[in-house]
Amino acid sequence: MVMGSENLQKDPLAEQLLELAIRSGAEAAEVYQSRSLSRPVFFEANRLKQLETSQAEGTALRLWHNGRPGLTVAYGPVEPQTMVERALVLSQLNQPEEVELNGDSKPSYPDLGEDVPIEQLVEWGKAAIALIREVYPEVVCTADWECDVETTRLVNSKGLDCHYTDTTLSCYISAEWVRGEDFLSVSDGQIERSHLQPEKVAQQILQRLDWARENVPPPVGHVPILFTSKAADMLWGTVQAALNGKRVQEKSSPWAERLGQQITSASLTLYQDPQAGPYSCPFDDEGTPTQLLVFIQNGVLQHFYCDLTTGRQLGIPSSGNGFRPGLGSYPTPGLFNFLIQPGSGSLQDLIQQLDDGLVVDQMLGGGNGISGDFSINIDLGYRVQNGQITGRVKDTMVAGNVYTVLKQLVQLGDDADWNGSCYTPSLIVEGLSVIGRSS
Repeated sequence: MVMGSENLQKDPLAEQLLELAIRSGAEAAEVYQSRSLSRPVFFEANRLKQLETSQAEGTALRLWHNGRPGLTVAYGPVEPQTMVERALVLSQLNQPEEVELNGDSKPSYPDLGEDVPIEQLVEWGKAAIALIREVYPEVVCTADWECDVETTRLVNSKGLDCHYTDTTLSCYISAEWVRGEDFLSVSDGQIERSHLQPEKVAQQILQRLDWARENVPPPVGHVPILFTSKAADMLWGTVQAALNGKRVQEKSSPWAERLGQQITSASLTLYQDPQAGPYSCPFDDEGTPTQLLVFIQNGVLQHFYCDLTTGRQLGIPSSGNGFRPGLGSYPTPGLFNFLIQPGSGSLQDLIQQLDDGLVVDQMLGGGNGISGDFSINIDLGYRVQNGQITGRVKDTMVAGNVYTVLKQLVQLGDDADWNGSCYTPSLIVEGLSVIGRSS
């Protein structure tokens, strides 16, 4: 299968489905097509284990018949007539709703990212593992290096036709170190559009292994906590939920009535940027162009994000954030990327500011969604005393509330990095409790 948005555009399937749907009595219809090609390279026990190639192709048809929506999905080859009939039958089970479709538009979006041959992925993987084992020969590494190509096309009966191809490179390395009864696992990764940096990933893992040489008792009580950029993501999930237009419309977001008000520390500015990083995205799954949107500026709430339906209910236009959690799902408000404006000072500078504190780098469990309450076990964390990391802490928990923490933000670092689709720096916060065994 040749990937590329031109190739998907030449495929007549979408047009056939729309024509059949309208001929069968639907007032409106849309077709969403996704094709992906993935070439992962796996390493196990420090050695190349296997190469794979996997392809997937999915088509979703959504139509409205007598105002009632019907959605059906097919993977691989499609029988258009069967698909339309199934969608019509399903529509009879649903309540009528307003048809939300973008109008006549055929925008042209450039393809994103660059393809990389498998040989290059293998070379990067070997280089990263060699760098780690040169310093720690007893460590066992598992890794996964991938090149993923995904093409999306959205066509509807109002004349919308948009498409693009996105190529991303990603890697994930886990280093395991068994020391008698003590087991340590350090992992890190990277996602980029054109080039991966095995040296950078290896150095991040080596730094963590150095910090974890000794096991030390944790601090207890209320101490300042430094979340690394890898761990800070835990805080932003709650924030993303609170900014979701659907939560605002349901009045379940604590920020529903707070537009224009100070809701966090003034040092926080949070936004989405359609052009930024490996999660840039030209349009959402409803065909609305994505846009630069500042959600919180210097601590003041500016915007929520929404899809077409939620926007109409809130009396605002869609912000280009209508995404499908899966092919068989209706669009719902979602984010494609989420950026936290970095502060100043490297991770090392932030560590040096702590007299007695804790660095959280990897966690087990997460936040409690929209409520903001959380209680997490630290999978990988370090004690800081007099501005120096003294060793790794075990059997330690951190508990608190995200909304409280964001008002008690002490400092943001300048080391922002992509952690999933969230671009976040390290940060120091207060107002959390540390519970641990001191023995």
